[in-house]
Amino acid sequence: MCHFFIYMKTPEEYMRAALKEAEKAKNIDEVPVGAVIVQNGIIIAKAHNLREKTQMASAHAEFLAIQKASKKLGTWCLSDCDLYVTLEPCMMCTGAIELSRIHGLYYGTSDPKGGTVDTLIQVKKIPHLNTYPKEIHPGILQKECAEILTSFFREKRKQSKIEKSKKG
Repeated sequence: MCHFFIYMKTPEEYMRAALKEAEKAKNIDEVPVGAVIVQNGIIIAKAHNLREKTQMASAHAEFLAIQKASKKLGTWCLSDCDLYVTLEPCMMCTGAIELSRIHGLYYGTSDPKGGTVDTLIQVKKIPHLNTYPKEIHPGILQKECAEILTSFFREKRKQSKIEKSKKG
């Protein structure tokens, strides 16, 4: 099996790769969140939400990307890796990021309903849980990351109304 990795330079370029993963999720009717893990300037893992497909509550993009990176590197410790994700991580994923010792977290848009990095909980303010990630960079391609989610849920609401009107 042959793997090709593309060397990129800017946070925006890595976030575009995460957005491509989010698009894959959207295309299979999953909540469009995508993630990539970068080590030494190379994307080593990519993932998107697969909760509906797998029927696993833990099948979030970040969690799956961490699993792939750990498997690829043969270690749970990802302290020389950065994670790029289109949506601010939830409590489960924030915990996985901390426990896997991800160095840098870059996320696209905040999550007012479930974000536990900066929005609902400020993870860096929790004693003994404030070691990792070492760096947090919010708002990378915020508009694009928010739009893919907004349009997905707008379409879901529209479909729901159509289905209700057919039954009614």
